[in-house]
Amino acid sequence: MAAISEIINIPSQTLPDHTQLPESDGTFVKNFQEHPQSILLTESIWSRLQQIHPDGQFCLGQDSGIYWRITEPPEKGAEAPDWFYVPDVPPTIDGQMRRSYVMWQELIAPLIVLEFVSGDGKEERDKTPYRGKFWVYETAIRVPFYGIYEVKKAMVEMYYLTAGKYELMSANERGHYPIAPLGVELGIWPGRYKNVELPWLRWWDEQGNLLLTGEERAEQERQRAEQERQRAEQERQRAEQEKQRAERFAVQLRALGVEIDD
Repeated sequence: MAAISEIINIPSQTLPDHTQLPESDGTFVKNFQEHPQSILLTESIWSRLQQIHPDGQFCLGQDSGIYWRITEPPEKGAEAPDWFYVPDVPPTIDGQMRRSYVMWQELIAPLIVLEFVSGDGKEERDKTPYRGKFWVYETAIRVPFYGIYEVKKAMVEMYYLTAGKYELMSANERGHYPIAPLGVELGIWPGRYKNVELPWLRWWDEQGNLLLTGEERAEQERQRAEQERQRAEQERQRAEQEKQRAERFAVQLRALGVEIDD
């Protein structure tokens, strides 16, 4: 696939790159849940992405701009998804961390984009050409998987790009949405994360096992070690009780004049 600069026949050196484009439009993060949610998605899928990309060639964006057209001001030509993943691209450019993802410099579109709804969801479902998020992801960037997560409704709405149009996906028997290229499922997990009880957006494997964060894995190991310690202590106590019973029985036999071998 050719880069956008080649398709529209513009010399790439005349187009701005990620170091020249704004990395923020100056707006606030809409609520305190967004950053923990992004971190949860990233941490729990990280080991899976390392398995898929042993060469480390992938990148994740969190509230980072995807520039898809040149406008004035520049940030009007970008969307900043709450979370997205791009396979088979270097995580850095010329040794620098990416400030944004610039479509006219890249060959690969994000595989999945996730938006976290703070309002009524109209912005995330806006199909207005050249302005609406839905239209941009579907028609301009052509992201294969688009998810709209609404924590207030404890739901995620997933779309898959088919023949250039988004089709609403159906959940499987577990209530999850399979993301086949990643070998994972996406769904809602009602639980406690970072000291907050919410219906969080989370990953599972294809067998329905929750993908854990490093902190959760460590806690799981701690609990397993504690259970082993308790089992060992119970065995020690049982052995001690058996020894005491045997000693009492031996005393009773000797009191009856029965000689026993120690």
